[in-house]
Amino acid sequence: MSDTDTLQPSVLAAAHPTPTRRSRRVLRSIGAVAAGLVAIFAITTVTDIVMHAAGIFPPVGAPPMSGALFLLAFAYRLVFDVAGCWLTARLAPARPMRHALVLGAIGFVLSIAGAAAMWNAGPAWYPLALAASALPCAWLGARLHG
Repeated sequence: MSDTDTLQPSVLAAAHPTPTRRSRRVLRSIGAVAAGLVAIFAITTVTDIVMHAAGIFPPVGAPPMSGALFLLAFAYRLVFDVAGCWLTARLAPARPMRHALVLGAIGFVLSIAGAAAMWNAGPAWYPLALAASALPCAWLGARLHG
């Protein structure tokens, strides 16, 4: 009798995941990263809309905001980025830090693309700071998860 004959079925399943289990895990991983990304975009967009509607930020299409308002936008984006990466880590089926860092890498790439597309829309430090903070925010979000 071999070792595999004496093991419980659940132990065998964990040791040798079936293609269906792997597919589910991959889908859960993609879903965890997508959930964090969507959450960050949604809450950032809603906050931007509220800030414009409340008159804190100038109307869309007006001259660029002051440096202080860009600093305010950067501050709440940091908080939202950490929260989104925490959510990704929380939903990850395994290796929460890796999932959060994947989201951070996506955020880095999107920030660089945004900086290139909107270079003259505001101060240069703003998109560069968003890009530079993407991975540290991801790390912090995963660490806060535990």
